[in-house]
Amino acid sequence: MTPDNVIETSGALILGGGVAGLFTALKLAPMPSLVIAGARVGRSGSSVWAQGGVAAAMDEGDSWESHLADTIAAGAGLCDPAMTSLLVREGPDRILDLVALGTPFDRDANGDLAFGLEAAHARPRIVHVGGDRAGAVITRTLATAVEAAPSITLMDGFHAVELALQDGRVVGVFAREGSGANGRLVLFRAPAVVLATGGLGAVYAVTTNPPESRGEGLGMAARAGALIADPEFVQFHPTAIAEGRDPAPLATEALRGAGCTLINEKGARFMIALHPDAELAPRDIVARAIHREIARGGRAFLDCRNLGQTFEQKFPTVYAAAITAGIDPAVRPLPVAPAAHYHMGGIATEANGRTSLEGLWACGEVASTGVHGANRLASNSLLEALVFGARAAEDLKNRVAGELKISGTLRHSVGPAAMLPPPKRLREIMSTHLGIERDAPGLNKALAGIAAIERAGAYTASLLNIMAVAKLAAAAALQRQESRGAHFRTDFPQTDANPHRTFIHLSEAERIAENASAVDTLTATA
Repeated sequence: MTPDNVIETSGALILGGGVAGLFTALKLAPMPSLVIAGARVGRSGSSVWAQGGVAAAMDEGDSWESHLADTIAAGAGLCDPAMTSLLVREGPDRILDLVALGTPFDRDANGDLAFGLEAAHARPRIVHVGGDRAGAVITRTLATAVEAAPSITLMDGFHAVELALQDGRVVGVFAREGSGANGRLVLFRAPAVVLATGGLGAVYAVTTNPPESRGEGLGMAARAGALIADPEFVQFHPTAIAEGRDPAPLATEALRGAGCTLINEKGARFMIALHPDAELAPRDIVARAIHREIARGGRAFLDCRNLGQTFEQKFPTVYAAAITAGIDPAVRPLPVAPAAHYHMGGIATEANGRTSLEGLWACGEVASTGVHGANRLASNSLLEALVFGARAAEDLKNRVAGELKISGTLRHSVGPAAMLPPPKRLREIMSTHLGIERDAPGLNKALAGIAAIERAGAYTASLLNIMAVAKLAAAAALQRQESRGAHFRTDFPQTDANPHRTFIHLSEAERIAENASAVDTLTATA
């Protein structure tokens, strides 16, 4: 299929209008960049929905070494020490960048940055905006700066579906204008492409992520042959408000940092017996505890009555969601359940955002830098987007100018690209078999189910991207025969003595899937 139009830029092409993409564009200036997004920048994506803040060791008495130790402890043995050191050492400067752009971080009585406490941090080091509005305000601040920058061109309303390759190098992106299958196909050509497309939460039936978090950037890169890292590690936020909405409203981790507690249907706290830090234990531990309360036929609640009438002022986003659900959290505990929230895996990148494909960089949740290990530390996600977005920008400035003359025949196979939601059956498979607790029979069923959906005709480019992501996550989970961080195998509950990260190509995941489908068929007919 031939594109209806070709748009070229002499600088970088950035996919994604969240914190990672916008900050990268700003750091690239005055080098030209073209940012394309599905919706108006600053108005959609997981960045806007982020209720937590940004972690950085900036308070008196805190240190990057302490932040590093907390991050590595939460990562359950899989954090890359060198990359994580970059994250925590460069984080404070990125916060100062946001301050310089006018981000109105919460302040204390002296006018200094106010620091909050969240789970698995040794001390308060999280900067917030309006209590629980950091993501929305930071994204809007960046969008305002981007719109005013003469070096940055914004084009929204495009749905990217496939990377354009020339002689094994990424030289652009094919995208549909609008969300339908009949929108014109446009080829965006550029010397460098930066993927900042976010995570995969919407591939799950229960998620806190917006519908556009479908993993398509990861899927595009995987289909083009990029190396993928740690796709089995999906973090489930412990406290999504369980009142039937899709996506599920989030009750931020900062609530537990403010003294809110988890109770069961009898009003008894259950985390005290499970971990020394109780409600402030790492997310995987809290999420499994809530999951098991619900699995035994009980319920779990977040008791915020200690905040009283200050709740609305301190946490306006959660308060609004609770009131919409008919619950006043100042007087009644919130029903909660775990929900797919963040992907620690992604496109494998090195310290400057380079991927295994020439011409392709990645940053933010779509990338796997190794800083999160098997279980992301609270409020390190926006920090990673800022730190590695800035590093990718610096690398691009040094490498791209005059590096590539685009010519010749491009390899592509773009077909109809309607932006359909992930199949309902796929979302059910992911939540049932690739959720908080996993086992080999379930993972074999997941891979067989994914194959069945593909055979039924999931052949649009968009759905092929989504299916690739699901296949990678399930195949890697089947291969990891241990429990570590967010990946818990009931048939392999122990943690291996020798930690190892997963590095995998889509072709390998497809071979694993073929074997799993055969195993599932034999099991079903036995």
